[in-house]
Amino acid sequence: MSDFEYAPALESKAIANISKDYGLFINGKFIASHNKKRFETINPANEEVLAKISLADEVDIDKAVKAARAAYVKVWSKMSGKERAKYLFRIARLLQERSREFAVVESLDNGKPIRETRDIDIPLSAAHFFYHAGWADKLEFAGFGDKPKAHGVVAQIIPWNFPLLMLAWKIAPALATGNTVVLKPAETTPLTALLFAEVCQQADLPPGVVNIITGDGSTGAALTKHPDIDKVAFTGSTEVGKLIARSLAVSNTPVTLELGGKGANIVFEDAPLDQAVEGIINGIFFNQGHVCCAGSRLLLQENIHDEFLSKLQKRMSKIRLGDPLDKNTDIGAINSAAQLAKIHELSSSGQAEGADIWSAPCQIPNKGFWFAPTIFTGVTQAHRIAREEIFGPVLSVLTFRTPQEAIEKANNTPFGLSAGVWSDKGSRILWAGNHLKAGVIWANTFNKFDPASPFGGYKESGWGREGGRHGLGAYIKGAK
Repeated sequence: MSDFEYAPALESKAIANISKDYGLFINGKFIASHNKKRFETINPANEEVLAKISLADEVDIDKAVKAARAAYVKVWSKMSGKERAKYLFRIARLLQERSREFAVVESLDNGKPIRETRDIDIPLSAAHFFYHAGWADKLEFAGFGDKPKAHGVVAQIIPWNFPLLMLAWKIAPALATGNTVVLKPAETTPLTALLFAEVCQQADLPPGVVNIITGDGSTGAALTKHPDIDKVAFTGSTEVGKLIARSLAVSNTPVTLELGGKGANIVFEDAPLDQAVEGIINGIFFNQGHVCCAGSRLLLQENIHDEFLSKLQKRMSKIRLGDPLDKNTDIGAINSAAQLAKIHELSSSGQAEGADIWSAPCQIPNKGFWFAPTIFTGVTQAHRIAREEIFGPVLSVLTFRTPQEAIEKANNTPFGLSAGVWSDKGSRILWAGNHLKAGVIWANTFNKFDPASPFGGYKESGWGREGGRHGLGAYIKGAK
């Protein structure tokens, strides 16, 4: 019997209303940047220019912070939690109503498959606003004192791997707790943040409560150093997170950091292998591996190594790489040329250091940034590919003999964001969970998220939590 063939099922671009040029969203309006500088955001699947984006400078940042301060002092801090909740509910409903539009724009700007943006990113983004709207008038019951107070003006910087979802993770709890926001999206994926600015207008959010400025790394650095910022929230690389932490240490400005990871997926001999294979696929190839909590290290018990790899390679051969707007696509484009170069560099190091490489057979498009789903076997803990975050569809396979050895290898990393445990024995899962040094541990599944569940890591994976009751504390003064 021949392989089943999928006819193209393309989502229409017509619903994506993308402007040719975008200004900065400050005090409820789109305005021109001070220096009039622009940069281009492109479609990573075909390298076509989608729009020209304003590059904010220190004058623009100051204007945005002043707008946020005025909105906080005059309106938002004086508003009851019940009234704030109404705005969050409006935003959540508008995200649902415009979900198809947001999904298409996210796939065009980011490169991820439409089935992920449509079924995961956008619904979860709306869910975060719904969830935090429910907390807005109940903060005195959250465990942070009888009269919880907001920090004031919050600077938020988000990455390119989940542009709208990371925006929701940060803006929703900030607004629910009574803060105002100046947010900077990633340079390569600003479009859904700018589309969200339209949602803020549509929801009649008071001017200045949410301000969105676009730019590069220098813009983000200037924002975090502004003297009138009361709290900073950052999601991104560990290297940049360290720079932010150092710069804020002088002023003692509160900061939450959600940084890199090198998550381990441990598969014990008694695990349901077919189920585990699906979990490993989801753990590393979801969103092209552009996931901080990706299960990028697979730890296999030695006696199931060969059987499991055979099943894994067979499953990988069925992965469909291609047009992100095709509803049949499993893996889309790598977000940028720079990220693709990093993936190639680390993959080359794996081969140079003696690991064996295997890539799923798939046709790579002529244009755009693409990398076939890949696994390395014969990997040791000394290999760079086992130690450094690749942030791409690359899996390193290691082995272990005893459960204790699995824990030691899983914890042998400067990161501590996520881990997965696969076993039929509940006692073994609980034992492993107690010994793994990771902020999020999944049992017989991977990459499952919920707004009510806190997310965050240990060690070089960051400080603080996002989501759930714990995530509210990051935006309340004096909370621990």
